[in-house]
Amino acid sequence: MSAVRVCSFDELVVNEARRVVLDGVAITVVRDASDAVYAIGDTCTHGDISLSDGFVEGDTIECWAHGSQFSLISGKPLNLPAYEPVPVFEVEIADGDVLVDPAAKRVGA
Repeated sequence: MSAVRVCSFDELVVNEARRVVLDGVAITVVRDASDAVYAIGDTCTHGDISLSDGFVEGDTIECWAHGSQFSLISGKPLNLPAYEPVPVFEVEIADGDVLVDPAAKRVGA
């Protein structure tokens, strides 16, 4: 599968996460304060909690349930209780659209 349009760039609210499901894969898409866009797996590795309901700060997202923070860049957890990374997906901005490829993922890069 190739990259799929998830929304327009302007639809993303700065420092708010948006949940999308592509080919059965739940993904959290985030636009940070510097207008960088990230896509990571939506499920916290500590519990079955949607990260898109969490809190975005800088280049991290925090799970609202137990406080684990994940790097939006690498997917790595930055504190306990989570210790496993979430997958990170390639993001492309083309003609004002945000494209994500759910098959092109890396873990803990």
